[in-house]
Amino acid sequence: MTTIFTNARLICPVAGERAGSLIVRDGAIVASGTVDVPADATVVDCGGKYLSPGIVDLGVAKVDRAAFRAGGIVRVGLMPDQSPVLDDPGIVQRAALVGKPDLWIHPIAAATRGLAGTDLAEMAICASAGAKAVGTGRHWIADSGVMHRVLAYARDLNLTVVTHAEDGALTAGAVATEGETATRLGLPAAPAIAEALAIARDLMLAEETAARLHVRQVTTAAGLDLIRAAKRRGVAVTCGITPAHLNLSDNTVSDFRTHAHLSPPLRAESDRQACLAAVADGTIDVIGSGHDPHGPEEKRLPFTDSRAGMAGAETLLTLALMLVRDERVSMSRLFALLAANPARVLGLDTGTLEAGKPADLLLFDARVPWQVDGTAFRASAGNTPFNGLPVQGRALRLWKGGREIL
Repeated sequence: MTTIFTNARLICPVAGERAGSLIVRDGAIVASGTVDVPADATVVDCGGKYLSPGIVDLGVAKVDRAAFRAGGIVRVGLMPDQSPVLDDPGIVQRAALVGKPDLWIHPIAAATRGLAGTDLAEMAICASAGAKAVGTGRHWIADSGVMHRVLAYARDLNLTVVTHAEDGALTAGAVATEGETATRLGLPAAPAIAEALAIARDLMLAEETAARLHVRQVTTAAGLDLIRAAKRRGVAVTCGITPAHLNLSDNTVSDFRTHAHLSPPLRAESDRQACLAAVADGTIDVIGSGHDPHGPEEKRLPFTDSRAGMAGAETLLTLALMLVRDERVSMSRLFALLAANPARVLGLDTGTLEAGKPADLLLFDARVPWQVDGTAFRASAGNTPFNGLPVQGRALRLWKGGREIL
């Protein structure tokens, strides 16, 4: 079966941006650019809109297939904090299979049993069952000896360790970042340095063990400085962020808005500006949705009692496009952040429009205006701190392995 996508604005993290066509045969990309139309091909006229790799969303907490389709997401890296925890090969295998064929779920197996941070999990068996990385979940492994063993074991298995970077001794019971806003509202808060302390320890251990480390969310200037320095030394480290930490500061919680109760918490405006600079200079490698939806029974509570997290899948593309609009990154660089780089962290051979890659394709309009409305989300819950925000850019059609799913 052959399909040709014509009249497209092709976006490839490797080849850049160009006008042209793309040919797909039997679920894989065959050629792109200026190509001849095969006589037996089905023609899809893209109408001059953008055709890019489908988004690879690294680090989601819940599987919401309809929300992922609406957001242009074809693959997800699933966090180990599931019920039950992804620390058993049977559970990992089941998680890897439930989304196919429309959605490919790539489990991040628990680095320690039950995510307790003490005994190592069966990483090798979980990897053979389909795990594409190992992770610490929503928490940091406080025991340096355990983390050293996790990194060394993962290195031998050629797996990336995905870590949450907050020193738990400082953040215990905290729901906000120390500063004027938290003080004025009387919220239990932790210093922003809790992130840098965790990152510094993990970077030193990663350098010592020669392991691959991915810090799922880096949200402070101090943490980003440590990542930059480590990259210059040749440490195999990558890091990510969500659109919330790029677009919102801790002022957003001023009216006790629980939809802005996130983990890590929103930071000071100076840290937000440092994050934007880190996207522009290449320090940040991945932009993920941080998709972690919670219903009113968990959000319509006093701020300190509410659950941290937001529904982010359906706004990932449109909020990320703000970086192009503001000329902080090019469109092809944006899809390195959204597709090619997260795929590389997970060891997947996808995320570009190169010949031979899977035909995971997203057709989107970068200019169509709409307004974020959490009540209209297709996710299991619509708790978004961006509710009511006028935005531009939306997924139009989506293909997984050459088969249309949106």
